[in-house]
Amino acid sequence: MSESAGGDETANTMRERVFGGRPMFWFLIDGNRLVVAGVMLAVAYAILVGLSEFGPGSITKLFDPDPIFALFTPVVIGIIMGVSLVLTFNQLVLSQELGPVGDQRNRMADAMRFRKDVEDAVDRETSPPEPSAFLQGLVDTTDGLAQELLERVETDETTDGHAPDDVVEYAQNVIEDADRVSDDLGGQQFGRFDVIESALNYNYSWKIYDGRRVRNRHEESLSPEALETFDDLLEVLEFFGPAREHFKTLYFRWEIINISRALVVISLPALAVAAYMILIFETGDVAGSTAGLDNGLLLIGVAFTIGVTPFAIFLSYILRIVTVAKWTLAIGPFILRETDRGSDVDWE
Repeated sequence: MSESAGGDETANTMRERVFGGRPMFWFLIDGNRLVVAGVMLAVAYAILVGLSEFGPGSITKLFDPDPIFALFTPVVIGIIMGVSLVLTFNQLVLSQELGPVGDQRNRMADAMRFRKDVEDAVDRETSPPEPSAFLQGLVDTTDGLAQELLERVETDETTDGHAPDDVVEYAQNVIEDADRVSDDLGGQQFGRFDVIESALNYNYSWKIYDGRRVRNRHEESLSPEALETFDDLLEVLEFFGPAREHFKTLYFRWEIINISRALVVISLPALAVAAYMILIFETGDVAGSTAGLDNGLLLIGVAFTIGVTPFAIFLSYILRIVTVAKWTLAIGPFILRETDRGSDVDWE
């Protein structure tokens, strides 16, 4: 039985690979980044108020301006330095867009050459311009080639009508996975994470590895037509890798621009609140309590939360970027995460 039947290494969707299940997957990948930032801010606010109210220490410190000054002065410095660093990083990322005409022509030539190679591999004259449609075309082609492979091995005279189980199983897994990913890619607009998420859910690395192993195992028993179809399937899978990496890189740039825009919008209000807390706010002006909690404590917690909002937004976006980057460090049939192939570790 082929290893493609199950196991950690064959987890086709990112959700199946994330330790912590659906909540952790939402936090790291799937959730709206502004909502994730809001959750982090709410947790920070709750921890600050909870420790201030129930932890060791005295609430009377709030009536002394020194602690407030000491708290919000680093917030002001952090906002200014953080936004400056992110905008500088943004310029470095976008520097490739500002190159001389020769570099731009080389980029254009490489892109057109890659598209032509893909069109030749999938036997089409023109490939679609949209990333989702381009990836969907590759996935649909692997679906069609897997079905063709299945038909050939099931009618192959060299196997006396008894197709090898691992070949059949491999082709069926490719068909099933391709159908799922193709449906997810259909009609998706680049700029939303859905396109990259669907592409990441197509476990092409394992398909290349398992496909090459199964093909080489039955090279002597399969007909030349079946082997040719197998080779065509593996070739299209090999095109999917660089295509996905290219669109992932473009998405990372897109996200960095979104981070910069979000920080520019929120930084000035956050700075204004921090400055107000340093220059004007007096805890004695809000004497009293709400739900048993000191009003001064509640307002200081709100102001602190607003002050660190730029950091929370930055962190929420970076969490998704670094998580995706970690999962896609290798290209091709290299699998960096833990697998359960057992004793099957030798070269074949």
